[in-house]
Amino acid sequence: MKKIRLFVYIVIGAFVLTACEGMKTLTIQTHEPAQVTLPKDVRRLLIVDNAVSQPSDVGHTKKRLGRSTSEKEAVVTDSLTIIFTEALAQFLEEEEFYDVVMLHDKPLRNDREYWKEEPLSPEKMLELKKSTGADAIVSLDKLLVTSDWKDAFIQEGYPYTTLSGKIAATMRVYMPTQEGKIPTVRYTDSLVWEGFDISDGMAYAEFVIPHADNALKDLTIYAADKMTYVLTPHWMTQERWYYTFSSSIAREAQTFAEKSEWAEAITKWESFYNSSKKKTDKAKAASNIALGYEMLDDIQSAHAWIKISEQLFIESTNSSSLERKRVLVYKKELERRLDNSNKLNMQID
Repeated sequence: MKKIRLFVYIVIGAFVLTACEGMKTLTIQTHEPAQVTLPKDVRRLLIVDNAVSQPSDVGHTKKRLGRSTSEKEAVVTDSLTIIFTEALAQFLEEEEFYDVVMLHDKPLRNDREYWKEEPLSPEKMLELKKSTGADAIVSLDKLLVTSDWKDAFIQEGYPYTTLSGKIAATMRVYMPTQEGKIPTVRYTDSLVWEGFDISDGMAYAEFVIPHADNALKDLTIYAADKMTYVLTPHWMTQERWYYTFSSSIAREAQTFAEKSEWAEAITKWESFYNSSKKKTDKAKAASNIALGYEMLDDIQSAHAWIKISEQLFIESTNSSSLERKRVLVYKKELERRLDNSNKLNMQID
């Protein structure tokens, strides 16, 4: 109970501190372009498994309590390339960006050189295109995984364990109508699991760590989900903020912002900006206006206002101030969105 009370006090304290800072935070969704821009006439996509499964005795270690070193461990990995391509095809189909997403019915390679990439030959590319009617082919050309299991301590007879998994995938996008243009995407990621190593399904059941083979399957599906961003425009969750003030005009702006009436909020914030004498207040108002324009999807105007805000913060705060750091982060994000806007428009128009 003491821990719960302490947690509540911490949360309340954090809320009070945030309120004193005069800031409100909000979560937004930004529309991001696909990493690879395919021609508009690519409407039928084929996913193929062109990788060799990694042997079960490569890349996996386990360190038990009382042991000074880790030992090699065998983990079932022979189905991971199939799981990846099946998941990728399913996720791409769910995005509904392409008319048809197809999955080739069997792996293309039968050798054992799992570390080696063998890109599709032009002849194989044309054969697959002809047999399936695909406009472009997405090929998984390599998939490597590792796992590291370490016991930390024993509690009531059960080992508490940390399991880290890493994945590295290479994917190529083949467009048969455009010779020589073969975008290659290399993706790496990792996940960590913590919990008790329990097989009886009783004590601490909600904190059970998965076995390495199941964990790596989850990691493979997770990676396939992330790889959909390579081929489709997608939405990304981000956090934004705006400053609050005691002035009646600024409070009206806040009311409009809370109702997502951004044009009205901008009008009030601009009025507050024009009437303010303090540069820090003007800088904060300019930052708010930038947010308002971003929410209206006018990134050009948002960027213009955040540059005004940055200059005013430079003139009115010291170089290590939190306000300067915030405005720089936001300016870089708006510049990133400006760079991506043309690419996104090409993909969704």
